[in-house]
Amino acid sequence: MLIRPLTTIEDCRRVAALERVVWAYADGEDVVPPPVLIVSIKRGGILLGAFEGDDLKGFVYSLPGIKDGRPTQWSHMLGVMPDARAQGLGLRLKLAQRERALEMGLDLIEWTYDPLQAPNAHLNFARLGVVVEEYEENIYGDSSSVLHSGTPTDRFVAEWHIRRPHVERRIHGAANSVIRDNGLSNAPVVNPSRLEDGRLRPGRADLTLDARRVLVEIPTTFTEMLVGDRDLALDWRLTTRAIFQHYFDHGYRAVDFFKSRDVGQYLLVKQEQ
Repeated sequence: MLIRPLTTIEDCRRVAALERVVWAYADGEDVVPPPVLIVSIKRGGILLGAFEGDDLKGFVYSLPGIKDGRPTQWSHMLGVMPDARAQGLGLRLKLAQRERALEMGLDLIEWTYDPLQAPNAHLNFARLGVVVEEYEENIYGDSSSVLHSGTPTDRFVAEWHIRRPHVERRIHGAANSVIRDNGLSNAPVVNPSRLEDGRLRPGRADLTLDARRVLVEIPTTFTEMLVGDRDLALDWRLTTRAIFQHYFDHGYRAVDFFKSRDVGQYLLVKQEQ
């Protein structure tokens, strides 16, 4: 599959059409319109598309930004068509975006993602090497996408420090190379989940922990919950919101993610003062 820059207004129209398919938006309000795409890439934005023949199968889009006085990229969207999701295309698009940002002399790419989406967490931490220390509450408001309905659009802000050795190790290592060291066996779980009636439910959150490393559990089937049990999905959202906001406010940041069949676990580490 060929990945190349998208540079024309027709390219941008194809991206907008793909947005509607990937996120199943009910109206056009949430779609980034082609005129915005075209002007932003003419002034430092990155828009890359993945093609199978003439068919656009995926894209990644970021805007130029400034953080702490330094130029960055804010990655607003990455979308892959359903029939191409088993090919590792999301990872390939992120790595192509990184190469373009390195060519521009940049050090940092940031984006938001739903902390309850375990597949995205695995990609971001295990394969790309992001860190997270910001939690945004309902950042996008109500969404017309059925993939976001029923719960507030809370998001992590992922920081991808694209030149750091840790990122290089994650990119060039196999997905299975992420190993839980012995110290993690002693890390307390903030919210031990429980399985009831075949459904994973959040445990009571302990906000009194002061260990250097703690684990936070999430379900691995949050998308299915949004469709089949919105009350449970909202329970997970509000429970984990309180946990992440508390521990981030107390000097922790998320540095890794581990996933099993039913449960995902974030590793939060207390930063040195």
